[in-house]
Amino acid sequence: MFIPPPTALIAEDEPLLAANLKAELGRLWPELRIVASVDHGHAAVEQALARQPDLLFLDIRMPGLSGLEAAQTLAEDWPDAGAHGAPLPLIVFVTAFDHYATQAFDRAAVDYVLKPVQPERLAQTCVRLQAALRQRMEPPTASGAALEATLGQLRSLLAAPGLQPAGALPKLGVIQAGVGAAIHMVPVAEVLYFEAADKYVRVITAERELLIRTSLRELLPQLDEHQFWQVHRGTVVRADAIATAVREESGKVTLTLRGVKQKLTASRLYAHRFKAM
Repeated sequence: MFIPPPTALIAEDEPLLAANLKAELGRLWPELRIVASVDHGHAAVEQALARQPDLLFLDIRMPGLSGLEAAQTLAEDWPDAGAHGAPLPLIVFVTAFDHYATQAFDRAAVDYVLKPVQPERLAQTCVRLQAALRQRMEPPTASGAALEATLGQLRSLLAAPGLQPAGALPKLGVIQAGVGAAIHMVPVAEVLYFEAADKYVRVITAERELLIRTSLRELLPQLDEHQFWQVHRGTVVRADAIATAVREESGKVTLTLRGVKQKLTASRLYAHRFKAM
């Protein structure tokens, strides 16, 4: 049976580092085929979804989307393996973070290489990736377990203090939403969910919808994480506003809220929040 050579995508915004990584991979792993090399996070997501490589080398800090944000987006938007047969790629993060921050990668069991890339360290990574690819091919295919392991690694990284901005922000009690010349004061306790909308965030209550000029990334640290759950990269919902959670075959969860008709979707990355007690 013909087995196609493994494929990889490189996302690195520094051309010299990208070229060096590609050259070292060519020397250490001649069979590996680099299908794309991009210089920002949005292109990494677009090309990964289009080409569905076996491996991703993602720079942590890139324009547009960071490597973590790109990985999060791919975990949520990747086609179901049952329909297309392509599992979520194995991810290697390329980082200039110091030793303290790389402890987060060690705890999450995600492979990473430090800049500038050292051939000896990259050789170890190649051996690990080759073993992981062989394991994926062994019957019976544990695609579900492999996907859940990858999602668990990403969850650990997204929550890792060494990879997040330092400093705790005070928690919001009131949302101040400007409408024309007026400022509407919305108690946070009345908000059912927040939803990202370009450069704004939609604030949804049982009675009204308002826009605030901030990003969800900036808003999240100001919300009580026990009361407000992120269920998608663009959606944060008040936990006690959730009436039901129904798990779909794809691994996603459909949420019904009290006070509104529309339903929300919790992505596979956050579906672990919803388990029967």
